[in-house]
Amino acid sequence: MTKLTNEAIHYIEANNISIPYYDLTPAEARAIRAVPKWESTQAPQLASITDRKITVRDGAKIEVRIYKPTFDKILPVIVYYHGGGWVFGNLESSDAGCQLLAEKAEAIVVSVDYRLAPEYPFPIPLHDAYDSLVWVYENIVQFGGDATTLSVAGDSAGGNLATVVAYLAATLNGPAIQAQALIYPVVNVDFTTASYSAFGEHYGLDKQGMQWFAGHYTNGQNYKDPLVSPLQIEDVSVLPKTIIIAAEADVLYDEGLAYAQKLAAAGVSVEHINMTGLIHSYFSKMNFFEEATIQTAEKIASFMK
Repeated sequence: MTKLTNEAIHYIEANNISIPYYDLTPAEARAIRAVPKWESTQAPQLASITDRKITVRDGAKIEVRIYKPTFDKILPVIVYYHGGGWVFGNLESSDAGCQLLAEKAEAIVVSVDYRLAPEYPFPIPLHDAYDSLVWVYENIVQFGGDATTLSVAGDSAGGNLATVVAYLAATLNGPAIQAQALIYPVVNVDFTTASYSAFGEHYGLDKQGMQWFAGHYTNGQNYKDPLVSPLQIEDVSVLPKTIIIAAEADVLYDEGLAYAQKLAAAGVSVEHINMTGLIHSYFSKMNFFEEATIQTAEKIASFMK
């Protein structure tokens, strides 16, 4: 029996609203899910945080935010993709986690504000994600980054984009990726696992919510496309060493574990870490889960080094 942390219980109680986001339009839902700025004595003091606009393959401009913990040395680089079901999220929603990763991993973190569905459905967010990686590889030396020590990371839908980007980089002769850190990633758009049955209502990410997100991201016939559901990739041996952070009470728990097992069976070095008593989306909810988010950043940083 899963025993939720007090923080998870408080979050669920605070978000027990009469109209769930998946009964709203994406625009209405985004308006009520804005993430407050993280203000805490535990917030890092970074050397710089810089926003830049970059151009992607269709000529559009998207924003990236570059977190630099120090000016004193050349640093490894982590490209980060925020969560939000491909429908929500922006540079602000992942700001606290990226600050912590930059500090704990002693790395430059580049957070990517990829375009969102349904206005920009699959494969546009994925193209933005991959093009951002290439931009980082080609330009990060200007910011004191080492393009030969490049990793990717992300939470939820951002974890999905991170691992698909790593796969594309490996198979398209793209930038070499040293590691991937996936925080409760979406890796198989299939709503029938035991964890969906156990945690499909009132645990932070409802089954109906995940169906709503997936339906906005792409058509149902694409759900088993390996670039949407990377658990379906035939040869995962090309992927880099991997850490998967799982929230115990999460509909996505089973698919994340299956992905870890598939990677390990293919010879990829994998760590699968179960954050007991926690629920989906905790990493971007600092006003409820500050300590758990700090612990997660420390675990990823230890793995990356």
